[in-house]
Amino acid sequence: MPPAYAPRTAHSHWDSGLWTRVFAASGTINPMTGAPFAEAMLAGLGGGIGFMLFTFEYTEVTTASVVMRFHPGPFVENMLSRSGAAVSIQQTGSARLAQARLDAALETGAPAVVRVVRGQLPWAEAEPWADMDSMDIAVVARDGDAYLVDDGGGRLERISAAALGGARGKRKADKHWQAHVLVDAGRDGGAALTPQVLRGAVAQTMEALLSESAPPGIPAGYAKNFGLAGMRSWAAWLRDTSGKRGWARIFADPDRRAGAMSMLHRQLTGKRYSGPGALRPLYAQFLREAAPLADAGDGVILSRWLEAAGEYPKLGAHWTWLAALIELDAGGDFAAMSETVAALADAEERTARLAMGTLMTGS
Repeated sequence: MPPAYAPRTAHSHWDSGLWTRVFAASGTINPMTGAPFAEAMLAGLGGGIGFMLFTFEYTEVTTASVVMRFHPGPFVENMLSRSGAAVSIQQTGSARLAQARLDAALETGAPAVVRVVRGQLPWAEAEPWADMDSMDIAVVARDGDAYLVDDGGGRLERISAAALGGARGKRKADKHWQAHVLVDAGRDGGAALTPQVLRGAVAQTMEALLSESAPPGIPAGYAKNFGLAGMRSWAAWLRDTSGKRGWARIFADPDRRAGAMSMLHRQLTGKRYSGPGALRPLYAQFLREAAPLADAGDGVILSRWLEAAGEYPKLGAHWTWLAALIELDAGGDFAAMSETVAALADAEERTARLAMGTLMTGS
């Protein structure tokens, strides 16, 4: 019988924290250590850290969105496939079939994870910009004609089958998506977690940060919004006082500026798109745990990753300082923000190159 589900477990990032709890409740262990998966390990397997920034001007508002985790790559899918756990992922356009699959998964005694538009949950407040993306929640058990779910509130919420189905079916791209651990099934033929998998995970993360090209599936013109190129673009836009992309022009209106700065601060400090210290301290924990497991025996990876792990908490402190500047807003004087972002980009590049070392994707 799988262990009991613990919704109050502390976490740094929503998806890695959620799957830490789901794996623990499913009896899933890290095959390289023989212990339950730590959140830092799962976050690192997902891709860990990244950077994306976009602004959009609408009729009434101007938005500013930032993502500090590996993005837009498949963070959750990376995490699950690299863990070596036996996880079944299903999706259907049929609400009836989706509920039947959910009930079948729960009968094993382990929780299932589904994707919802959070603002559609009965107790949640709708947030137009956040609700453009789905959010994963854990369905822990049936409770009569309803379900008990973990949506990050620190306790299990009760929701009717109809309400859950409505929230799951709201967004077409991941309508009625579900993932659940195949309890006692062993591995399902996927790749096991190995030193090579760990090295490949770090290589992918660092290559995404260092790349001057757009991520796969993204138009080439948006390369300047991602990774280190994105950080340097942001610093330039903050400095620009006259150009069409300059934040002095985009946010000249105080109301637009206030709304965008509030949105940016919530995303940078929240746990859905970021986490404490922009997830850099959590990634440092991953590198410390992964380094001795991934080392090829010559000590090179061990040395480089441990050195990088010493730098990422410092970067996290600087990201926290930037978030404080954004919260203060300073009446639209973006000079201090620009200096901070430019310095962060340089430090992020040094640390990424240190962690990357001689790794190659797929090594």
